[in-house]
Amino acid sequence: MIERYSLPKMASIWQEENKFRIMLAIELFVCEAQAKEGLIPGHALQRIKKKAKFNLARIKKIEEKTQHDVVAFISDVSQSIGPDAKYLHMGLTSSDLLDTTLGVQLGEASDILIDDLKRLLKSISAKAKKYKDTVCIGRTHGVHAEPTTFGLKMALWYDEITRNLERLRLAKEEASVGKLSGAVGTFSNINPDVEVYVCKKLGLKAAKISTQIIQRDIYAVFMARLAIIGSSLEKFATEIRHLQRTEVLEAEEPFGKGQKGSSAMPHKRNPVICERICGMSRILRGNSLAAMENVALWHERDISHSSVERVILPDSTIALDYMLNKFINVVDGLVVYPENMMANLIKTNGLIFSQRVLLGLMEKGLSRPEAYDMVQRCAMQSWKSERDFKELLLKDRDVPKYLSSKELDKIFNLNYYLRNVDKIFRRVGL
Repeated sequence: MIERYSLPKMASIWQEENKFRIMLAIELFVCEAQAKEGLIPGHALQRIKKKAKFNLARIKKIEEKTQHDVVAFISDVSQSIGPDAKYLHMGLTSSDLLDTTLGVQLGEASDILIDDLKRLLKSISAKAKKYKDTVCIGRTHGVHAEPTTFGLKMALWYDEITRNLERLRLAKEEASVGKLSGAVGTFSNINPDVEVYVCKKLGLKAAKISTQIIQRDIYAVFMARLAIIGSSLEKFATEIRHLQRTEVLEAEEPFGKGQKGSSAMPHKRNPVICERICGMSRILRGNSLAAMENVALWHERDISHSSVERVILPDSTIALDYMLNKFINVVDGLVVYPENMMANLIKTNGLIFSQRVLLGLMEKGLSRPEAYDMVQRCAMQSWKSERDFKELLLKDRDVPKYLSSKELDKIFNLNYYLRNVDKIFRRVGL
């Protein structure tokens, strides 16, 4: 395996130092494979492995003239090797190095993101369990619907991140691919066994077939999965942003000591991290579209994809790593207000029990349209007058014929809505 670049940050994977380390490892593995075939003398291989090194500043200087980063790299490494450099890069083309290097980089980036997702799952799990039975109002179309629990909101996030974790694992597997098949993918100047040997050493799969490049649908899928993960984070962040609104205030992202929310208004506590996550998710989706545009290239290759990938692949993996770590901090420090949840839940004067009243009337023998019209009549009166819904039901001309006061008391019971919470938690693995 390659000696990994040791800097801990996602950005280090995409630094040129790391790229050239991987490229040098590929070249040396190719030499090993070709020595096994008798194409390179054993003593020459040992000298190559001992002497081969690169100098980043010298590569950049050579590239000023060649205008080709791989040619500059090969020239620099050849200088360090001396006469045995004639065995370097035999039968390869530039994209053999670049695309195989990219496979390694995407694998390394995926490992960091996978670890991020695992830590996020742990954070969400803790909050879901803590607030499993904390009752709050569920909203559809932004309007009060029926009771749920804050823990169930978190359990939903947990399940979605679990799917995203599996998607990313598959994305890593698909993108961890290399190719060493020459100028148009025919292995005209290199044995296919060399490709298999080198890819195995790198922890990659060898492409089943390639042109001068690995086909870009592979990277389009990888980028789409990053964008989906970002969209999930945006979904969660949007929920918190709504819950932090002054009129709602059921939960809010952490606000640190000394933090300022506004240059003009000292009272402000804004959901700035969640807003940032929402904005950055747009970048991931845009970059995903650019990756799809890279799929269609001319014949066995053109270079129109290269400039795009030099931006979107580092930017997207770095951005998602940042977003995941920020959202872990949000979840860990989330401020929850159960008392406000209950205050909001009762704000509509019992209207949240309307479906239970509807079903209660149907159980008494009424048709759905008859029962619906009866309940809606009382519900609209409650909306307009802000009077208690149950009181209006009891005073209605028809409802008391079917449901007694005692039966309505039983219907207006929050615990009814919570009876399957434990079952749902088990289903999502919490």
